[in-house]
Amino acid sequence: MSAEKLGVPAVAVITDRFVASARAMAEANGLTDYPFAVIAHPIAGNTDEELRDKAELAVELLVPLLTRRETT
Repeated sequence: MSAEKLGVPAVAVITDRFVASARAMAEANGLTDYPFAVIAHPIAGNTDEELRDKAELAVELLVPLLTRRETT
């Protein structure tokens, strides 16, 4: 979030279990529209294939969030 406040596009990758906490943290930092790339929980205990699938999804979500929006 510090980078975002400096005008550097930034996105957090979080699992779906932490959406509410992440939004609260963003709001507490004055970034109500801070973007998140949300992937399925959990990460621990995933197979290599499951992790690869989650990483690929994260990239698909990250690219437009980083390249097609205005920074704060």
